Amino acid sequence: MSIITKRGDEGQTDLMFGKRIDKTATRIASLGAIDELNASLGLARASAPSHRYGEVIDRIQNLLFGLMGELACLPQDLPNYQDKGYACLKEADLDWLVGFAQQEEAKKSPEKHWATPGKEGDMLSAQLDFARTVARRAERQILLLHQEESEVSLRIRLFLNRLSDTLWIMARTE
Repeated sequence: MSIITKRGDEGQTDLMFGKRIDKTATRIASLGAIDELNASLGLARASAPSHRYGEVIDRIQNLLFGLMGELACLPQDLPNYQDKGYACLKEADLDWLVGFAQQEEAKKSPEKHWATPGKEGDMLSAQLDFARTVARRAERQILLLHQEESEVSLRIRLFLNRLSDTLWIMARTE
């Protein structure tokens, strides 16, 4: 099957379970923001493939994949998504992220000022800062979806907020 289906030529795209939605919908913008976040994390990982953060970034990217799956369902289809056993963001994933951030934060003395991304000349640190800004934008987009269209789980909203904090800590530690 070709990726070029022409089904989106009229400005709509598919959600899971056969639902169609306008490409300009807030839900699609939210999915796009998470996709951009995932790609920005890929840049960070590729800039230092053997770095100790490689496994962490990989885990975050996998969690984002499940998060995108949840968002690719209309609220009425979410139980079907979960019943089929598709990847979902769990409370334990949020706990892991917070625990990792706290562990990393303990390794470095607190910053006295906001850092200038890239100032140190470290590509990984700069890429992590870039990913942080994309995570903040994705968080704002998810909040907009939550306010305007349909409820987005608190777990997802908290994960994105904690993720941007974690990326800031990782960039500073690096």
